[in-house]
Amino acid sequence: MQTRQLGNLWPVSALTLGGGGIGQVWGQTDRQESVATVRLAVDSGVTLLDLAPGYGRGEAEAVVGEAFGGRLPNGVRVTTKCQLGSPPADEIAATIRRRLQHSLAGLQLAHVDLLFLHSNIVPDDYNYPDRELQDRFATRWSLYENEVIPTFQALQQEGLIGAWGITGVGIPATIREALVNTRRPGAVQCVANCLDSAGDMRRYPEPAEPRVTIAAAAQHGVGVMGIRAVQAGALTDGFDREMSPGEDLADFERAAAFRDLAAQWGTTPARLAHRYALSMEYVDTVVLGVKNTQELVECLEAESDGPLSADEIQAIDSACQNSTES
Repeated sequence: MQTRQLGNLWPVSALTLGGGGIGQVWGQTDRQESVATVRLAVDSGVTLLDLAPGYGRGEAEAVVGEAFGGRLPNGVRVTTKCQLGSPPADEIAATIRRRLQHSLAGLQLAHVDLLFLHSNIVPDDYNYPDRELQDRFATRWSLYENEVIPTFQALQQEGLIGAWGITGVGIPATIREALVNTRRPGAVQCVANCLDSAGDMRRYPEPAEPRVTIAAAAQHGVGVMGIRAVQAGALTDGFDREMSPGEDLADFERAAAFRDLAAQWGTTPARLAHRYALSMEYVDTVVLGVKNTQELVECLEAESDGPLSADEIQAIDSACQNSTES
């Protein structure tokens, strides 16, 4: 598998195994299959495992803990995340530390390589359409700058984390402000798919502009982990979990021309979508949402196919653009 540099951090595999699938966010699986998927990924050259306590209420972290018994293979790195919101400032440091320790216990580790803030970052005076809920999922800028960053830096100094990052799915202008800050993250997770869509994750009315954010990260030495390569299943043959009306289902409809193109080229939509994400400029590694070994093998094959040509990328972009405009 190809190795790429994750910003100013370290070399990582082109594919990262995410915790959403093995944590049963993206459909049903079981512990045995999830453990087998993690082990196959590492045996196949994956060197980064991207987890969070929110993936199956700790299930994804427990899967990795069981798979390796607290002894990660040489060269394998692990991330986890902290969902914070906007609690009182004097509670933030203790909350982050408590949640990190809970994650470490599930992973059976004493250290993680990357700890992500798993919350939107917003200006202090910003109000989402669902403003009554936003303090649960959004961290105000002043809290991020004055409380979160110092806590992450202290955890680094103590050796509990190697680096820290942010999930780049909040207000785009604010995410980009974080990327140019003198105290900037080591990595950011950004939407990387041919629809440029975060689907139901997007809770704000402003244009998402993920490619602008990705370019800003690269310009400032921040590693980019591409997420939502198949946009929650919208860029596959079909959903294999129960769905409610929303942007993910709408994206599936918008991707009809993309699926037609994949059929013309003799490949599956999922395989083509992963090749597209792997071919995107400035994306250092693509996070997989696979939940079993079968789905993992398809992604491994997509990576081994190599990058798409400029003409293929243009054809996909045209298909997606036409679908969006129709």
